[in-house]
Amino acid sequence: MLLLSKKQDWLGNIRGDILAGTVVALALIPEAIAFSIIAGVAPKVGLYASFCIAVITALVGGRPGMISAATGAMALLMVTLVKEHGLQYLLAATLLTGFFQILAGYIRLGSLMSFVSRSVVTGFVNALAILIFMAQLPELMNVTWHVYAMTAAGLAIIYLFPYLPVIGKSVPSPLVCILSLTAVAVYFNLDIRRVGDMGELPDTLPIFLWPDVPLTMETLEIILPFSIPLAVVGLLESFMTATIVDDLTDTPSDKNREAKGQGIANIAAGLIGGMAGCAMIGQSVINIKSGGRGRLSTLCAGILLLIMVVFLNDWISLIPMAALVAVMIMVSIGTFSWQSIKNLKQHPLSSNLVMIATVIVVVWTHNLALGVFVGVLLASLFFANKISHFMYVSSELDEPGGTRTYHVVGQVFFNSAEKFIAAFDFKEAVEKVVIDLHRAHFWDITSVSALDKAVIKFRREGSEVELIGQNQATSTIIDRFGIHDKPEEIEKVMGGH
Repeated sequence: MLLLSKKQDWLGNIRGDILAGTVVALALIPEAIAFSIIAGVAPKVGLYASFCIAVITALVGGRPGMISAATGAMALLMVTLVKEHGLQYLLAATLLTGFFQILAGYIRLGSLMSFVSRSVVTGFVNALAILIFMAQLPELMNVTWHVYAMTAAGLAIIYLFPYLPVIGKSVPSPLVCILSLTAVAVYFNLDIRRVGDMGELPDTLPIFLWPDVPLTMETLEIILPFSIPLAVVGLLESFMTATIVDDLTDTPSDKNREAKGQGIANIAAGLIGGMAGCAMIGQSVINIKSGGRGRLSTLCAGILLLIMVVFLNDWISLIPMAALVAVMIMVSIGTFSWQSIKNLKQHPLSSNLVMIATVIVVVWTHNLALGVFVGVLLASLFFANKISHFMYVSSELDEPGGTRTYHVVGQVFFNSAEKFIAAFDFKEAVEKVVIDLHRAHFWDITSVSALDKAVIKFRREGSEVELIGQNQATSTIIDRFGIHDKPEEIEKVMGGH
């Protein structure tokens, strides 16, 4: 079964994976150069990293068909380190980033994705779609009409070519767009911005390069504050992208294996002079939309990227940026969840607020980790508030002055503890109080403290108190943290009054 799965990952879609990998490789080049410029390093640093990370995650990553390379989110975190300490310390930080990500994989941090709600994922996707579109705007400002015409023609090719008979479905339309517009630009010698204008492409293969930094605590103090955020953002973006690709392909992924794969890839990138990277949602969507499904597509993207920039750089430099802008606009349109707009009227207000807050924070700060953190925090608060409303207490009295039985139903925790206390009538003169917990669950020390407070107050008023019906988990936490059945602890509390 395992062998069949591996064979499917590598050989189940050979033609589609190779063509899709070619499209991704072409689209990766200007992005890798741009991200290198953002980080303040030479273009080859991002290009070498993109090659290395794509190839290694294809081999050991946990999500077939997902594209990982140098990214803007990671580049933004490197700016200060490069400016203050230089490239060598960036390479050292990249190695440490990889170590932390491998460690995260072994302690199974990938399972934390279960705490990310669908609203947060949707907000993350929509925010990235907006950021991808916004990143293309500089290429469309203060330019000649040729650029607009080429971009419009590129979009027309991308969306109309698939409808052509026979060949429409056999070749990815983004690849046709890039080749066609390049031919037009070269034939008419159009004065428009090209890939070669982004920066100098490398003309040699990468070599092993151990960071030239002293192995001291001082070096660790310099790179640690950068490596931890790089590891966190890289894993978060990779996990979120893997979830999106899972949905697009209706197949599962191994998040913990992906964490290890990203870590190994970043260590390898640092050892050949590359910057840290992670999964790229835009390129992953290009890959899927172009027909890529297996590991072969990611491997081809990395290998072809290196071949193109080293051996075919004269040709690659001729590609008009308008062609790649058209491809990325297609990606942003395809990435955005248009259904989420329609769902605003149907989904609960809390879900809509989580989604919108995630979008706003990510777009405003360009910080993916912060946006997801805000979304998860809001989702948790709304969830806690919602389930606290389902907690209620009813009661019955068997005879005047006899036994009052309180039936507690629902989840008792920090947000419902005050409501739990308020449900009891401590001034009622009864001989005995029974608190029935058959249909209740106590979750934390705040809820146990509230129960203790209720029991002690009833006893102070002269009533006998009996607890019945605790489930095993509730009984365990009450026995461990409660004081109502510990005379010495009660004496301290009572004495305080």
